Amino acid sequence: MMILAIGLPAWAGITYVGLVRARRGNDLPQPDLPRRRTPAKKAAWIAALAYVAGGVLHVYGMSYLPFLFPEDACWFNAGYKAVPDSSSALPVSLVCAGEEIVPWWVNPGLLVLAVTAVTATVTSVALALRDRPAGARTTDPMG
Repeated sequence: MMILAIGLPAWAGITYVGLVRARRGNDLPQPDLPRRRTPAKKAAWIAALAYVAGGVLHVYGMSYLPFLFPEDACWFNAGYKAVPDSSSALPVSLVCAGEEIVPWWVNPGLLVLAVTAVTATVTSVALALRDRPAGARTTDPMG
């Protein structure tokens, strides 16, 4: 078992280094240099983060809503044993006995994250198109 646990990975690593050296002319493999972070990539990461955070916040807000047993939504969230007056998914809302149960900050947070995500996406696309090489900007499909 020790041969498989230690010997096999060592053999695979030695073989890989040997193949790389043979391909590159006896040089050791060079580590990949870190990629340059362009403003377009930064904006794309911000957009992705805002989309994910918005999804998580929306799922959190939806956890207040009734699904299988509507009469239990008010009981578990507000302590009332009654059917909710109203509920909606967007804006996230659950009203029990005239009182809003979903925290006040959920819907403004969703709005801020949605605006951030869309703005960062548009910015990322605009920066990526602006930074493309001049030869890649042709619109002719034939060349």
